[in-house]
Amino acid sequence: MIPATFEYVRARSVREAISLLQQHGGRAKLLAGGHSLLPLMKLRLSQPEMLIDLGPVEELRGIREEGGSLVIGALTTHDEVATSPLVRERVPLLAECASQIGDVQVRNRGTIGGNLAHADPAADYPAAVLALEAQMECEGPAGSRTVPASQWFVDLLTTALGPDEVLCRVRVPVQQKGQGWSYIKLPHPASGYSLLGVACLVTVDGGICRDARVAVTGAGPKAVRLAKVEQALAGRRPDEAAVAEAAKLASDGLEATDDLYASAEYKRHLAVVYTKRALLRAAERAAG
Repeated sequence: MIPATFEYVRARSVREAISLLQQHGGRAKLLAGGHSLLPLMKLRLSQPEMLIDLGPVEELRGIREEGGSLVIGALTTHDEVATSPLVRERVPLLAECASQIGDVQVRNRGTIGGNLAHADPAADYPAAVLALEAQMECEGPAGSRTVPASQWFVDLLTTALGPDEVLCRVRVPVQQKGQGWSYIKLPHPASGYSLLGVACLVTVDGGICRDARVAVTGAGPKAVRLAKVEQALAGRRPDEAAVAEAAKLASDGLEATDDLYASAEYKRHLAVVYTKRALLRAAERAAG
């Protein structure tokens, strides 16, 4: 449980962090809260030659509203997201998700940027940012670019973030009137990671579901949207019968994998059960 030898540097700016990444190629890693990277280093599953600590970079902190979206700095902690009055009012789905991450210690140290850059298949944020259609704002040697959540998660522990890029901000559209939300999960009793989690954002107008977004995490190598469920509910009254019918499609084509805690078959079962629960709660909230 002792990491390999490494050099430690505290970056003073995003540009300095990018420069250090360029100098050291794939041999350097960025350090945010450390809750994902440091355990891997202790097990020597990750052995970077250099750790670039982003902690001093104040431009990566904070939450503000801008142009119909919340802009959340990558170093904003889970607790700050969960308890922010602005997030709770404008994007309550994200606050609800953040409040269920790990335990108090994890929420006080872990960051939204580190979580999304690491892309653990059982993490909570991935499902929420997919349902919210958030965007990741990155900076690298070539300048700035924005990656939609739908293109961010590539594979197991793999994102669209380049090796010499820094995830700087997460831009999340504010929720609108008539939108109901829900994030529910079956947590591992020790770690708090999701055995399976479902995020829903449902838009109801005149008693009819005009739009449904459903995303699942924990089932397979990456979080995914459940398009068949969304299509089955759109244009219908989101009562229990319609929701149950749509939720049955949650396991249809879902790439579920066996792991130490649950079989693929059990995860598919959970996907149906938790999708139904999440949709019913979201529809209830949308109705006011």
